[in-house]
Amino acid sequence: MVTDMCVSIKAGSSDYLEKHPERRISFSQNFYIIGVTFAAGIGGLLFGYDTGVISGALLYIKDDFEVVKNSSFLQELIVAMALIGAIFGAAIGGYINDSLGRKAATIVADICFAVGSLLIAVAPNPTLIIVGRFFVGLGVGFASVTAPMYIAEVSPSEIRGGLVSVNCLMITTGQFISFVINYGLTRVPGTWRWMLGIAGTPAVIQLVLMVFLPESPRWLYLKNRKEEATNVLSRIYPSPRLEDEIDILEAHMEQEQKDKVKVKYSDVFKLKEIRVAFICGAGLQAFQQLTGISVIMYYSPTIIQLAGFKSNESALFLSLIVSAINAGGTIIGIYLIDIVGRKKLTLSSLIGVVGSLILLSASCYVRGHGNPSLVYGWLAVAGLALYIIFFAPGMGPVPWAVNTEIYPEEFRGICGGMSATINWVGSVIMSISFLSFVDAIGLGESFMILLAVACVAIVFVIFYMPETKGLTFEEVSNIWKEKAYGKDKNIESMVEQAST
Repeated sequence: MVTDMCVSIKAGSSDYLEKHPERRISFSQNFYIIGVTFAAGIGGLLFGYDTGVISGALLYIKDDFEVVKNSSFLQELIVAMALIGAIFGAAIGGYINDSLGRKAATIVADICFAVGSLLIAVAPNPTLIIVGRFFVGLGVGFASVTAPMYIAEVSPSEIRGGLVSVNCLMITTGQFISFVINYGLTRVPGTWRWMLGIAGTPAVIQLVLMVFLPESPRWLYLKNRKEEATNVLSRIYPSPRLEDEIDILEAHMEQEQKDKVKVKYSDVFKLKEIRVAFICGAGLQAFQQLTGISVIMYYSPTIIQLAGFKSNESALFLSLIVSAINAGGTIIGIYLIDIVGRKKLTLSSLIGVVGSLILLSASCYVRGHGNPSLVYGWLAVAGLALYIIFFAPGMGPVPWAVNTEIYPEEFRGICGGMSATINWVGSVIMSISFLSFVDAIGLGESFMILLAVACVAIVFVIFYMPETKGLTFEEVSNIWKEKAYGKDKNIESMVEQAST
């Protein structure tokens, strides 16, 4: 079996496309894949909108509720409750993805988005806003796990990184739309209710589209629904590559099913290669948050006001520019991720983040220590913009793309869900503590902490993250087996040992 497996993987390895370049699939060659990607990416759009809209809505919630205006804790709780919901959504979503499929998980996400948006839109008090934000957060958590995983599993390996990054583009587009709506509704009665309630519309649209979307072919194959899986694959790959992909999938699923007999679902992390892969995936997700992206996106209007631009409209307009840069940077990332590679793109992104945080922390520190010049306010805005310029192409999409690639099919949902949970825990920590840190030590000093974390992230990427550009899922799996056991170890004996 092991010998057959090696032959099959070789036929579908990254060298396969070098030997058969005519079988390579480009973005423009298969509109079916593009359509499925953008339909699934509506989950990313909702993810981005609901996480971005709160930054502007919070300004007007404070105007309507005096108790919120007078409490930094309540402000942080309104922001963070969606993230707490996302933690639960990501954890539960991983299980639902593995057991019921990607379509079922997406439907649950859409229902949560719609219910949460409706509760917020009619909320008479801050308590119901917080409850609605929790439901929205559940939807965000489901979407953060499901959308990139689903897209990865319908994508050819040569464009997988770019297509998964389209989901990140949908996230940043959702954030940009949220800032546009925030700015456009500044003079509309019930401003924040419209801002937060409108998110239910795309959720309903995606719910309808799910009727027409196929299930992931890899999940179908795993559940022994091979005829359905083959029908989906036939719309992705032309012959003769279709037959090769089916052979590879058949061999790989046989091996994973063989391993599953030895490793129970609840004991998945007893398998060393999964632990090693999870440290990489969860580490990237943690550093994505701990380097400050949630702070920048959730609190950019507040940061801009603290930097000297006092009016709500000015703060929202400048935040709109920052959000537009975020969307533009993600487009660059889509182009670069399958050309430059995941690791180089991440390192260059983090190096730029370090430089921008130096400018941001220094300008905020000087202004916060007695120099009222608006020059430093503009330098702070420039630091925000530079941060997004460097973060968006690399640290934005790469952690999500890598986490769709590094886990075995049988456990991809649970491992991806737990990794996304780490992301949301980090997001909660950042969002619920940032204003308190600013009150305690100052804005500039708070950004200095993020600067130190970004430097640690660079070291982590250099020493722990492998390059997965252009590799099949099977080749990526072999990377972790080699890291866990060495090239000359008997992998099957290690699996047996891990399960005993």
